[in-house]
Amino acid sequence: MTRTLAEVAVEAADCTKCGLANGRTQVVFGVGNADAEVMFIGEAPGFHEDKQGEPFVGAAGQLLTRMLDKVLSVARHDVYIANVIKCRPPGNRDPQEDEIESCTPWLVEQVSLIQPRVIVTLGNFATKFVLQTAQGITRMRGRAYPWHGRTVVPTFHPAAILRGGGESSRQFLDFRDDFELIRETLATPSREPEPAAAPDPVIVPEAAEPAPEEQLELF
Repeated sequence: MTRTLAEVAVEAADCTKCGLANGRTQVVFGVGNADAEVMFIGEAPGFHEDKQGEPFVGAAGQLLTRMLDKVLSVARHDVYIANVIKCRPPGNRDPQEDEIESCTPWLVEQVSLIQPRVIVTLGNFATKFVLQTAQGITRMRGRAYPWHGRTVVPTFHPAAILRGGGESSRQFLDFRDDFELIRETLATPSREPEPAAAPDPVIVPEAAEPAPEEQLELF
């Protein structure tokens, strides 16, 4: 029997599969509409997320919420927001391989239960992980990638926008363009998502660098 997203969240709250469990305040599973058409995926919880138990609650989260309202004309609770990693890495360091491996099944189950039409990857880490590419976000953003009956739209992490000059920066204009692309993608007819499987290779303009040999696959 398929369990609900809420049931998965209850089990995840007690997860001790990796060492991050020792230093967390709480698991940051995800938040939003369990039937959302759009799912946002970031890297890992930060300080504020660890304390409050909800992803994207600091200044970066406020920027994300404004973009949802201004460009997509939806409220935060209409979408689903999660991270690849469910516990805060110490000092916000990069996630380690065993941590990624431990958290991957939680994300797989989230995507499988929510069945979003569009997945928006926020920043380098989430984009490389979901699309299984070695290319950085600057190369990958600005396009929509077919992905097992869904569409993946990579864009900058909101925190990177704030560090780069905020809403007065050139990067913010690209960020807004990506949200326009999300809106346009949602306006196109949808088709049924395909069963979970290994991700297809991602083709980008120009010669792409080979992906690392040991990459964890999402599906």
